[in-house]
Amino acid sequence: MMNNKAYRIFAVLLAAIILAVGIALFTTGSFERQSDITADDPNEDDEPEADDEGAPPTAGPSPDPPEPEPPAGGESDTGPPGEDSEENPGENPEPPADDAVYVRAKVDQLQVRKGPGTEHRSLGSLDEGDMVTLLAAEGNWYRTKYRNQIAYISADRRYTERYEIEKNRSESVERVIRYGYDLLGSPYVYGATRYHDGSGKKLSGFDPAKYDCSSFVQYIFYRGASVLLPMTTRTQIARGRFVPRSAIARGDLLFFTNEQRYDYTGIERVGHVALYLGSNYILHTASDHAVIEQISAKRWSYYIEARRIL
Repeated sequence: MMNNKAYRIFAVLLAAIILAVGIALFTTGSFERQSDITADDPNEDDEPEADDEGAPPTAGPSPDPPEPEPPAGGESDTGPPGEDSEENPGENPEPPADDAVYVRAKVDQLQVRKGPGTEHRSLGSLDEGDMVTLLAAEGNWYRTKYRNQIAYISADRRYTERYEIEKNRSESVERVIRYGYDLLGSPYVYGATRYHDGSGKKLSGFDPAKYDCSSFVQYIFYRGASVLLPMTTRTQIARGRFVPRSAIARGDLLFFTNEQRYDYTGIERVGHVALYLGSNYILHTASDHAVIEQISAKRWSYYIEARRIL
């Protein structure tokens, strides 16, 4: 049998072993719990990256950045390759219901493409300040309408930016404007065949891809609001009601003279019509193609009056 002295030694050793094991288990559990908390901490990797929104490259924006390979047919591309975009526009929120949202070009000769990539053919181009409507963001590209088809424009912040204009409260006005969006990029053709004769009778020879300024507004007002406008600027200016320049609003028709008619008198001075969008922007076609662009100081010098149709 174990004597008393040996028993006491055994008991002390056993207690020491049990204590050591307990301390080890406690320490390990605490470390594991602390590791779990750290791994789940949502702030651990939330340090924001630098935001250079709106900041142009050091040497200024270039309309001709390099691309991985040229488009088919040897066509040169003056728009930026979306692969180099510095943001993901797909994270942009949906446009506010009260605002019309556009994509505005920050450089000249920015390409509008058939698909979301520089390998797709160009449908046309925008000059600095020109805009297209924003339908959605897809990766590094914005989806829009151009020449009555779905088209794409780069979302690289060096070359484009979002721009918003408050909508008109009239849904009829907005429907008219939406029909105009579809025609952006359509070539200007002086004396283009009208959609109808002014009383609603459709005219043979109408080409839905070709417009001059008066046939353009006649078409979109008929399709968007069933409004019958006459066939020329000098007869259209008699429709609707007069609006002073200080009160013009989105959807009004603005009438201008031009260099050829500047010295004419009376109704013969009228040489151009455009639809006002707000924020000094108009939707119209003149000399090249249908476009959303700012009213220049020179065009304002040709201003005659505004008419409200709706």
